[in-house]
Amino acid sequence: MSGKHHKDGPQFYGRRQGHKLRPNRQALIDDVLPRLRVQVPSDGGALDLDAMFSGPVSDIWLEVGFGGGEHLAAQAAAHPQIGFIGCEPFLNGVANVLSLIDNNGLTNVRLLDDDVRKLFPALPAAVFGRIYALFTDPWPKTRHHRRRFINDDTVAELERLLKDDGELRLASDHMGYVDWMLDHLTDRDDLIWQARTKRDWTDPPTDWVETRYEKKAKTKGLRSAYLRFSRRSRGAD
Repeated sequence: MSGKHHKDGPQFYGRRQGHKLRPNRQALIDDVLPRLRVQVPSDGGALDLDAMFSGPVSDIWLEVGFGGGEHLAAQAAAHPQIGFIGCEPFLNGVANVLSLIDNNGLTNVRLLDDDVRKLFPALPAAVFGRIYALFTDPWPKTRHHRRRFINDDTVAELERLLKDDGELRLASDHMGYVDWMLDHLTDRDDLIWQARTKRDWTDPPTDWVETRYEKKAKTKGLRSAYLRFSRRSRGAD
């Protein structure tokens, strides 16, 4: 996920759809997605997050570019008291997570089937206890680096949206992109990298859920890096 801003909003680079959806998956898009879709206010107003979920939630977590949704669905199942917002423009991935949500009876997930950056202006500050951006497109060619999701603008937004002591989790199997992310994140005064030893970023967190992209990388002999940042308290000096 990546892009640049036009007068009508950010421009998305990447596929919107792959193979034609099977009838049962298309039915999920037609019948289930409208009930779970996050509606970004067209008038530029703020989202009413309290009204978004069917019941009270103790916190809200965001996943950017959830791919096939395996991680999102597993985290939602493990934390039924947490509200989850997942953003993914790729229709086939949205259909897949809808299947997981439907099969597992998950009620604490809401979806934006679009670029997450369209959501940012409608969100108040300090709203998420955790944000995931896992295996976002590394855009390896130098001329495409400007398309990378992690950049100065989006990092500033992620920093704004995290609650005090909230956590930002990133992962990638492309070491050039890992270096890029570290360059952009460690430069921020209000984000604290949690790594103290090499294993802190070469080993996944204890509650990690493997994604399909990670599995694919492993079959190619690639290793992944797992980056965890906490948001410095706004009252800290």
